[in-house]
Amino acid sequence: MTEDIQNGIIESATPVLTVATDKEDLMATENNTKITALYCRLSQEDALEGESNSISNQKKILMDYAKQNKFLHPKFYVDDGFSGTDFKRPGFMEMMADIEAGKVAVCICKDLSRFARNSTMSGMYINYTFPQHDVRFIAIHDGFDTIDPNNPNIDMGAFKNMFNEFFARDTSRKIRAVTKAKGNRGEHLCTVPPYGYIKDPEDKKHWIVDEEAAEVVKRIFKLCMEGKGPSQIADVLTNDRILTPSSYQRSKGRKTPHPEKSDPYRWTPDTVAYILEQRSYTGCTVNFKFYTKSIWDKKTRINPLENQVIVPDTQEAVISEEEFEKVQQIRENRHRRTKTGKTNMFSGLVFCGNCGAKLYFSTSNSFSANQDFFTCSHHRLHKDECSGHIIRACVLEQLVWMHMREVISYVTCHEAYFRKQVEEELFIKSAEKKKQQNKLLDEKQKRFEELDIIIQKLYESNALGKISDDRFVKLSQGYEAEQANLVSDVETIKSEIQLQDEQNRSVEQFIEKVKEYSDLRELTPYALHSLVKAIYVDEYPMEGRKHREKSVKIEYDIPRELNLDKLMKP
Repeated sequence: MTEDIQNGIIESATPVLTVATDKEDLMATENNTKITALYCRLSQEDALEGESNSISNQKKILMDYAKQNKFLHPKFYVDDGFSGTDFKRPGFMEMMADIEAGKVAVCICKDLSRFARNSTMSGMYINYTFPQHDVRFIAIHDGFDTIDPNNPNIDMGAFKNMFNEFFARDTSRKIRAVTKAKGNRGEHLCTVPPYGYIKDPEDKKHWIVDEEAAEVVKRIFKLCMEGKGPSQIADVLTNDRILTPSSYQRSKGRKTPHPEKSDPYRWTPDTVAYILEQRSYTGCTVNFKFYTKSIWDKKTRINPLENQVIVPDTQEAVISEEEFEKVQQIRENRHRRTKTGKTNMFSGLVFCGNCGAKLYFSTSNSFSANQDFFTCSHHRLHKDECSGHIIRACVLEQLVWMHMREVISYVTCHEAYFRKQVEEELFIKSAEKKKQQNKLLDEKQKRFEELDIIIQKLYESNALGKISDDRFVKLSQGYEAEQANLVSDVETIKSEIQLQDEQNRSVEQFIEKVKEYSDLRELTPYALHSLVKAIYVDEYPMEGRKHREKSVKIEYDIPRELNLDKLMKP
């Protein structure tokens, strides 16, 4: 064998055994029909290293090696743009399917890093899976060949797999750091703008409104404000022959990751719900909505809102902030349609005034419009704890519309007086509350500074031997825990103070919304959800009567109760 190599009969980057073992002699005929798997992989990060790792270069190296060493029936399995930390790669999965089917005799890759960057899984495949299926594994540039267990490179392979994994971890840390910096600056981290926006031709990092699609987005939000759920909205758009987002993008010649469907007008509830939850339509950038736990676990999880980065005014708004928040409230209180298919605009807005539970809309196919009613959901399960609070839907609509009409008329006619009265009351309450909160904030910040001094003195006392290590650890842990609680309390107080400062702005928004409905002649779902936050139905026993007296309390979208009797201008 040595003489043949020296005479140039076999020329390769890694010497390959030419003298077959007894086992190889027995399998020679069978192996003549088996595939030589040539595996190539390139991730986006690897592509930055240049041509040496390119797919074309890997293919040339692998094919030359297979021809020089007379490996039969070569077949390429390619994963272009896939990370080595993830084994759910199409090319790799296809190769493993052929291996498990007994079709492969040899698997060859350029080096161990092309095979994978996970030391544990690499070891499992190379040391267990491949031998079980009689597959020989070769990594050319690492001199790794499982046919020769005595080769020192076999032992070094484990260390190289560890270094390959370290490279993946280190690259991931660097990418995450860069991504975090971009996200905190308010740059869009997604490559494709949401439906309703397109990239600015003059600045690819900036989004501009796609007017045609934006009109559909506005309509979806409007339909939700009118009390329709995602399924109903999807039916409306489908019946009106509106192109789905992916079909619309394709019709404009834009790329979309979604496959083409047989019916380009078939909207799904999931698509509608996704659009309704996109805060980006308010003109802000929302980054870090999802996260993964590690480079091995690719499952995306929803990031809590407090961990997301929201940067306002990064593009033109399609939906106002107020309308978006209203829709989220409606979605939070979303309800299932009754078996009859009937719905009511008050569903999700009406609550029991005694126990606070929702009032469910009850109807039947045999009911006329004036027979539909609302009843306490808690009463259904616990009849002894709360009464039914039954109120007919038509009566509820009359009471609410009558009160809303009075509010709209009063605010429109006496806008200045209304603003003055509400703001004065809010200012008095806010000023008193803010004074208490600022005092509490000063106390907690002062205590935090005191703890810093105490902990510093503890360090000095421990260093001088005045207190034992055990005593130092116990005391310092207690003080540090108290500091952590103080930090949480300070953030809560600051949020409450900020909320008080925003109340005057909400008064102005309420007045502007009321003025929009100055000419309203009947109650509409959109007007109801725009102005009303919740409706409470109270029920009181009436002496000598079987029925109970009911009263309706309306909570408007304003940070105080609207009592018209108190507000009436003298």
